Amino acid sequence: MENKAGRMLKSFLIFSTFVLFGNAAIAQDDIEDTRLSSMTDSSSVLLAQEEEINYPGKPLIMSLILPGAGQYYNHSPLWKTASFLGVELGTALAWNYFQNEAEKRKDEYQIFADQNWTLENWVTNRFNPPSHIHESQSWYNFTALTKLTGTHDMTLIISGDLANELNMKRVSSDSLDAHPEWFYSGDVVVVRDRHFYENIGKYDQFVGGWNDAATAWYWEEKDVGDSTEIVIKTPNKQKFIDKRYESNRLLSAAKYSITVLMFNHVISGIESVWTNQKKANANNKKQASVKSKLDLVYDPSKRSGVGGLRLSVYF
Repeated sequence: MENKAGRMLKSFLIFSTFVLFGNAAIAQDDIEDTRLSSMTDSSSVLLAQEEEINYPGKPLIMSLILPGAGQYYNHSPLWKTASFLGVELGTALAWNYFQNEAEKRKDEYQIFADQNWTLENWVTNRFNPPSHIHESQSWYNFTALTKLTGTHDMTLIISGDLANELNMKRVSSDSLDAHPEWFYSGDVVVVRDRHFYENIGKYDQFVGGWNDAATAWYWEEKDVGDSTEIVIKTPNKQKFIDKRYESNRLLSAAKYSITVLMFNHVISGIESVWTNQKKANANNKKQASVKSKLDLVYDPSKRSGVGGLRLSVYF
């Protein structure tokens, strides 16, 4: 969870940087679109329009800060601006919902584990194995259940007289296999961190800690592709697994929401630049085009009324 929070903070800092650069760009004085100047003589008034200066980077930065802002700057159809803003708002709300729900589920499965898994049960079932039989298999038939050591371990905190005697405050749970008296001294507690909650739900060697292990443990086959694996559970362990899975599923949805949000910024930026350049090219072609018109000049002094030809060129 801490790693996730760190990634979220990094994303926030990245977007904050975009905001700083965007504010700097937007703070520039806007160039006037048109400037009218009058040139008066005896017969006409000439209106001169200064060429509009285009900044293609401006809509890009605006869209990276707020999706849809670049489309608004480009005077794109309203549906484009509304679409990018809608996705931004929707993904932000989705992330907030999934994140909060995941935290609630996390609290629930941790509370459930704290109430139903104890170090005392784990040590007791190791040295006084349950007599419960499941499908003709006993506790002794599974090596993982007959020892406290295994592929993983947990951290134990030692206090009181035992800490002074051993001159240490933290030990591995593997130590209890050789020194169960350390636990019975009453000066040993397990650290319930992220690894603890992962271990008791995933690995068989910790099944003995569940409070229903002595009377309700069971084994089942799990398909792992080209082979099957024996998994040892209890009803409470399965409930814990289900609760933890739901929390992780919601966390995945929250991560997906953040991914969509980031892509929304990028796609809005790309689209705003593309549209800006497309309009700029269209304006350049329009300004560069030359049009001509050929007219007859009326002359009342001529019998035919035609005094000549007039060629007009527009560019």
